[in-house]
Amino acid sequence: MSLVSPASAASPSPRGLIAIFGSTFFELVGYFMLTPWLILRLSEQQAPTALIGLFAASAWVGILLVTPFASALTRALGRRRALWLSGAVPVVAGIGYGLPLEGSAALALWFGLKMLAGMASGLRWVLAEALVAEFAPSHLRGRAVGLFETMVGATFVIGPLLLAAVGPSSPQALWLSVALLAVGLGWALRVPPLPPEPDAHDAHVGWRGVWAALRAHPVIMAAGFCGGFFESGLTSILPLYGVALGLGAAAAALLVSASGLGSAMWMLPAGALADRMGRRPGRRGGAGGARLQLMRVCAAVTLVATLIIPWVAGTPWLAWPVAFLWGGAGGCLYTLAMIDIGARERGVTLVNSTAVLVMAYTLGGVLAPSLAGAALQWAPRVGFPALLTAVALVCLVLLARARTGRRI
Repeated sequence: MSLVSPASAASPSPRGLIAIFGSTFFELVGYFMLTPWLILRLSEQQAPTALIGLFAASAWVGILLVTPFASALTRALGRRRALWLSGAVPVVAGIGYGLPLEGSAALALWFGLKMLAGMASGLRWVLAEALVAEFAPSHLRGRAVGLFETMVGATFVIGPLLLAAVGPSSPQALWLSVALLAVGLGWALRVPPLPPEPDAHDAHVGWRGVWAALRAHPVIMAAGFCGGFFESGLTSILPLYGVALGLGAAAAALLVSASGLGSAMWMLPAGALADRMGRRPGRRGGAGGARLQLMRVCAAVTLVATLIIPWVAGTPWLAWPVAFLWGGAGGCLYTLAMIDIGARERGVTLVNSTAVLVMAYTLGGVLAPSLAGAALQWAPRVGFPALLTAVALVCLVLLARARTGRRI
């Protein structure tokens, strides 16, 4: 398959980019302010820790449930209406959290709303990523996607900081988060009309679409899985890894910051470099070849960082640069995969491929802490580095064997 399809000649839209950036920023700040508020409220009500964990996980369940059907919803509603729906549901859910209910009725309502809000977040995740890639000019697509991913990472910090400033348990925090979600919906309403999808009646959706996207982009999806494994998944296990190395609790927690810093610092430069390398005349493989080469470099970085692990036990300060490299290279793998899909696809097919990439990234993020946690418990000196080395090595081999102009 050619790396750039004829459909990629759609008109760029600066207005559309601004609207998607604005809506995503305000909605995610509200979301990452609301989620810890809900968890703290459940803790104050002395809910069991296991129940609180299930509540937090219900949003991810919602994301995984809706993602395979994002293209079907998009086909049925249209991309703008689907985006509006994804912005309206969290606002309604936020209002529902403020209803004066107590006991099991309140808990059941909160679980249901959290699941629905997670499904809406999954739909928005797919649509926002796809529309950024589509609205961006082809020569600036890497920069646009890299900047968007950096902005998303910033909301992880801004939301909790706002919550701390307003009061972690105050009612005002709830309504401020709802207001931010509503502002995000207002920005979504400003997304300009989109041209009809060229593949509206031909593209597969649902599970058939998932299979079609996997067949069309198998290596790209593997890169997305590796990105989720090293950026998102390992982040949640890094404090445990730090404690296993003998670091104090505070120092171990800072490993998460090192991973997040790497992710935030690398994604925009990676996108800009993909744009610049893709414009070089006479380059073998063209822009697609440049993206593939950069993904190979990122996979190699994850492997090299993993191979350092045997020396970390004797030199604990090495854990910070290793975490920095894991977060940065993992985030870049996902970013470059999204840029590559955005350069090839349009319309429903782009939404479908983005949905599968999100699924691959999420699967990597879910499997990493469970597998790595088990490896740390059963074989910390051998099992943990062996697991990470295997994932990084498989990703690098798949990317090394891929060739532009074929299915990757």
